[in-house]
Amino acid sequence: MHTIIAGRYELQDQADAAVAALQQAGFRRDALAAFYLNPNGQHAIYPIGGDDESSPGARHSGTGAAKAGAVGAVVGAAAGAATAPVIGPVGIAIGAGIGAYTGSLIGAVSSTDQESDVDEQTGQPAEVQPKVTEREPGVLVAVRVDDHSRQQAIDTFRATGAEDIEHAQGELRDGQWKDFDPHAVVQCV
Repeated sequence: MHTIIAGRYELQDQADAAVAALQQAGFRRDALAAFYLNPNGQHAIYPIGGDDESSPGARHSGTGAAKAGAVGAVVGAAAGAATAPVIGPVGIAIGAGIGAYTGSLIGAVSSTDQESDVDEQTGQPAEVQPKVTEREPGVLVAVRVDDHSRQQAIDTFRATGAEDIEHAQGELRDGQWKDFDPHAVVQCV
């Protein structure tokens, strides 16, 4: 496990200048990594894309859709029954279908994102948690450091205009941050 200092840049030219400055400061090229960090949600962690297996706000939408769909079907069937003398029994089926569809849509939408207000384990209102700083998109330049070169890396990142400077632990070798996690908690320097 290595100690890593990383800086984020908006432009590739700035990142290239930072890599050159770090090399001039004595850091070896194989101890440096530079790569583009996609915006949140676009890291393609899953084969079908995205960063999460499912949308956290949509966990309860299926239950809401089922409950409201059943209510909608009953209401729609009743409305269809009222038209039975004119349309016939087909009106009941059409009314039930339209009611079920409308009810399930309304139920799914109205129950979306409600769990963010409720603790999943206790079912009680969730305590407000502080927001964790997420990495912004841009070109991330990382350098493997030791106790003696840590401050020199930080000073170089500051001198070259890094937007954000962070401290991390990881495996940086052969010019690649092997175990980089775009969702890891950022420890700003």
